[in-house]
Amino acid sequence: MRTLLLLLVAFVILGAEHLLAESGRLYGKLFTTDNEVFEGWIRWDKNEAYWDDLIDGTCDQKPKGETKSKTGRHYRSKERRTTVSIFGLKFGDEGSVVSLGGSSTCQLAFGHVRTLLNDGEDEGTLVLKTGDEVTFSSSADLGGSVREILLSDIKEGDIYFDWEDIEKIDFMKEPKDPSDGMERLYGRVSTRRAGEFEGWVEWDVDEVFGKDDLDGEEQGGRTRKITFDRITAIERRSSSSASVTIKDGKEMILSNSNDVNSENRGIVVKSAEFGRIKVSWDDFERVEFMPVPKDKLPKYQDFDGGTPIKGTVTTEDGAQYSGHIAWDDDEEFTWEHINGEYKGIEMDIPFSAIASIEKSSQRGATVTVKNGTSYLLRGSNDVDEDNKGILITPDNGKTEEVDWYDFAKLIVK
Repeated sequence: MRTLLLLLVAFVILGAEHLLAESGRLYGKLFTTDNEVFEGWIRWDKNEAYWDDLIDGTCDQKPKGETKSKTGRHYRSKERRTTVSIFGLKFGDEGSVVSLGGSSTCQLAFGHVRTLLNDGEDEGTLVLKTGDEVTFSSSADLGGSVREILLSDIKEGDIYFDWEDIEKIDFMKEPKDPSDGMERLYGRVSTRRAGEFEGWVEWDVDEVFGKDDLDGEEQGGRTRKITFDRITAIERRSSSSASVTIKDGKEMILSNSNDVNSENRGIVVKSAEFGRIKVSWDDFERVEFMPVPKDKLPKYQDFDGGTPIKGTVTTEDGAQYSGHIAWDDDEEFTWEHINGEYKGIEMDIPFSAIASIEKSSQRGATVTVKNGTSYLLRGSNDVDEDNKGILITPDNGKTEEVDWYDFAKLIVK
């Protein structure tokens, strides 16, 4: 009898621990400019709420040959191509007669950040767990353009902040899940040309929780607001409508909302295996929502602040160089990303997930991730002839530079 009671107690304790597991949500201590301090779960710019969510921004360009220091570094990253044809003439970045100007973007997962410092109206500094610092300027996720900063204080409840209210935020491991019903969206997204992707879903670059609403109008003009936790599937029906299936089996056609038409800002899928993809409404086919895999929820301690990229570069003539890698004369750490387009969708793949990069042509490269899946990326100077070179520095030796024309393959260690 005593053994049975002990087993029952152990079962209850383990069950309680499971129910109170970490949610993977952003958590930290926020210091205001008027010397107040708040602590709790954070929802940033409406759509960032988890440790693997990315801070997107523009980083200052590093002049070629400038030495990077351990702190105060500014990162210049990738350029996505923007080209418009008018009367047969191309305007834009790639092969154009007039340049529209490229944007330099970079991405950094919140989980790598120890402290966020407010440096002014459109600039912020991120202190990583390693002590390194990254400064973002003109960022959509830092500065006055941030749509909303919500902190659910552990004592005072929900508090909204503007960027100018914040002096700094210290991120930290969260306590046990608050069990407030704010489960993350998870599912399998089917695309028109690029296949299926399974992972954490962000709808319309906005909705991330099961308690968030999908808006639309039924035929006859009735307005509907349906929480995502009631939805089993959404299927693109046309450029202006979608079919929504809810858990009781009912199916409805919704329109007249950017949640369900071509004004949708994109369906994002995130996974530790491939990074982040963004699917436009035109390329989206269907999402099937699935139970949340608790074992895949990212935790703050899962992120290390990044380590130097190491690997072996092989050239077209068979020469090999091993050491620390600076990809595109810039990306040096595992938190940094390769950007590109894969069969109509945008991909951001962190170096921490990459096994190899192999040049497919002057205009593209095949990126293979650690689970063995390969993606032929185009449309970014990370993976075409505009790449500024791959630098390899051995632990004891001279830095070698391999330009894109001579580059064949990188094996990441």
